[in-house]
Amino acid sequence: MSTSGTVDRAFRSALYDTGDDTLDTGASLLAADPAADAELARRGEDLVASAWQRGWQPADVVRVVRRELDETHARLAGSLIRAQALRDGRVRGARWQAQVAGLPTSEAAARADRFSYATAVLELYRLLLRLPALEPLDEAAGAGEPPGGRERKPESRMLGRIRALLAKAEATGFPEEAEALSAKAQELMARHSVDEALLAARAAVTEGPDAVRIGVDPPYEQAKAVLLDAVAAANHCRAVWNEAFGFSTVVGFASDLEAVELLYTSLLVQATGAMTRAESAQRADGRKRTKTFRQSFLAAYAHRVGVRLAAAAAEVPVGEDLLPVLASREVAVGERMDRLFPETTTTRLRGVSDAAGWEEGSRAADAAQVRGRKRLP
Repeated sequence: MSTSGTVDRAFRSALYDTGDDTLDTGASLLAADPAADAELARRGEDLVASAWQRGWQPADVVRVVRRELDETHARLAGSLIRAQALRDGRVRGARWQAQVAGLPTSEAAARADRFSYATAVLELYRLLLRLPALEPLDEAAGAGEPPGGRERKPESRMLGRIRALLAKAEATGFPEEAEALSAKAQELMARHSVDEALLAARAAVTEGPDAVRIGVDPPYEQAKAVLLDAVAAANHCRAVWNEAFGFSTVVGFASDLEAVELLYTSLLVQATGAMTRAESAQRADGRKRTKTFRQSFLAAYAHRVGVRLAAAAAEVPVGEDLLPVLASREVAVGERMDRLFPETTTTRLRGVSDAAGWEEGSRAADAAQVRGRKRLP
């Protein structure tokens, strides 16, 4: 039997019928025919390419594989995506390339048990085959620009300083120091956003807003999505959460999107540390903490951070010459969001019923939260 025939029989058995018995049959066929490996890999690369056509990006695929399967499958997916990238004829943007470079991989030499390996591959292919269409983020591709996102400019010195300040805020064990460092980072973010808008206006740059997907990982995804939404709104962006696949799509101009990714990650790290300390204090007092405590803690943290960020954003003075620029950017972001998501729904936070968790989360947000920004020159 040809290698193509072996793979065809394995696929008919395992991919189009979800029963365990059919999966075992397909894996047995592949395990017994080592010559079929190359054809199996080629078919997998075709499935990956099909996912790109349906709006998925490399980080999205690995994220959903981790969510639905496990790390072994995520590594197989990473290796498959990297292999596909080598023969992908399309020019990909810097953001896409960075995603590929950061993927986990699985060494072929680790295939000691051919049956187990074939089973894992078929489980991964089942998932890839059934991925639905997502909102296409590569709006510029239809106009002849590189897909996968516009080319990123080299990171500015300002963003480097912001990244360093947030890293220090995450590392310190002193709430007052974390607050001061976060405050300085927010001040620089505001200044950076204004500077970028002015530069674009003076240079008559007509580039529109971008869109990125940011992972919102379990547990307590709802509270984390609320936190990301608050950070996005404070930085002139808008976010929509996809609960089923564990990410939020954030729309905004490139410099603002970078600020959102930095600040959200930093606040999440600080919230997790503060929650761990709060639980330890509760246990020391003889009170057992629960999942409800943690959910309430993070919900309160996200709510309080949102209030403080909105207040801080309102305090930033804007010159009259910049008001039309910011207004046009806001309109552009709204229009891009409406094209991507013509229909959205709202949801309510669940499991927020622990008063102690809410109080501790609010207190932690006050400690980590950015104070009012200094007036810009």
